[in-house]
Amino acid sequence: MDSIRSLHPMAKTWLLDGPLSPYVDAFEALLERGRYAEGTVATDLRALAHFAHWMTRCRLTADQIDEALVQQFLDSHLPRCDCHATALRTHGDLRASLAHLLAVLREQHVILELSGPSGPIAEEMHRYNVHMRDARGLGVGTRAGRLAIVGRLLLCKFAGKAIAIGELQPEDVRGFIATELTRVNSVSHASALAAALRAYFRYRATCGDAMHALLGVISSPARWSLASLPRALTTEEVQRLLTHCAQARSTPLRLLAMVHLALDLGLRVGEIAKLKMDDFDWRAGTVTLKGTKSLRQDVLPLPAATGQALAAYVMHERPVTTLPFLFVRRMAPHDSPVGVDAVSSAIGRALRHAGIARSSHSLRHTLACRLVNKGSSIKEVADVLRHRSMNTSLIYAKLDLQALAEVALPWPGSAA
Repeated sequence: MDSIRSLHPMAKTWLLDGPLSPYVDAFEALLERGRYAEGTVATDLRALAHFAHWMTRCRLTADQIDEALVQQFLDSHLPRCDCHATALRTHGDLRASLAHLLAVLREQHVILELSGPSGPIAEEMHRYNVHMRDARGLGVGTRAGRLAIVGRLLLCKFAGKAIAIGELQPEDVRGFIATELTRVNSVSHASALAAALRAYFRYRATCGDAMHALLGVISSPARWSLASLPRALTTEEVQRLLTHCAQARSTPLRLLAMVHLALDLGLRVGEIAKLKMDDFDWRAGTVTLKGTKSLRQDVLPLPAATGQALAAYVMHERPVTTLPFLFVRRMAPHDSPVGVDAVSSAIGRALRHAGIARSSHSLRHTLACRLVNKGSSIKEVADVLRHRSMNTSLIYAKLDLQALAEVALPWPGSAA
């Protein structure tokens, strides 16, 4: 309770005499388990006190709290807040703290767990997930993304009733796509929508449904296959990136290890995040990738530079943890593996700070381009990058200038 004693008397009254007082101890226990810093705990309690005060004014009880109520507090109350000056008003801190509160209330069974689709829609999602996994061989991430999109479409049309695909009309699909693009208006989201809906309607066609009319209303953004060049780093940019990582103020060894895994082995950020300590055979100099996008287990050689970077990180920077994962969180909540976004963000920040306008995926392109320039075949590139289809690797053929020169036709009118 030391953190509570440090609160302003007004905030302490809001917290201990308000509707959230029975859950303060559990809230502090959650933060203690995550080994949050004292300053963070104090901020979270100030946020909780402000929310409790607002609840008191609105005559709300704890069992009425959900994501919608939290959003109402942030969107409606916060911009015009006239509470005492001690009230925390930082939007990001309030949102993070109230997410902890929701977790505590669900842990205490005060409010219901978040539920996805139920009934016929849940059953349909299960069948489609099995189809994508067993018949299409799609990875977990791809399946989850498509299920989310299809689930939203079905909820719009069939919430609370049996699914009758024949009742789904082209205007329903057009309206759903328009709503989705209003929510997230980007080319990548439009492509994901088109791919997910088209794949689901084709699945329903295999079930015997007439889907031609619905398939006809789905159009994809114009993206010409192999129209661009791979965005790889130059030798000078690679050196600049590695130098920046080594000089980073925060966790330089972890950053170097991540960059080497992407640059030397061509690992995707998701594969880096999932690596475990026992995936490495240090004597044999190999790393085993499990549960990859290609749904297979791959054993890759571990280059000396990569092994040295990993060893330095493990010996000097890896936090003390009982987890088997190679990369674990260095900030609260502790004893948790890093997520895919954390790896992508860390490498992306390093690239930006090194003055390189590229994404984390460009390191994978860099490895492929390096192999082509050293004379490797497209088949060898596909094997190293673990592409399931050779077509995915064909874009790197544009970089094999010697082979292209051999098949190039003479310019019209030039001397033979």
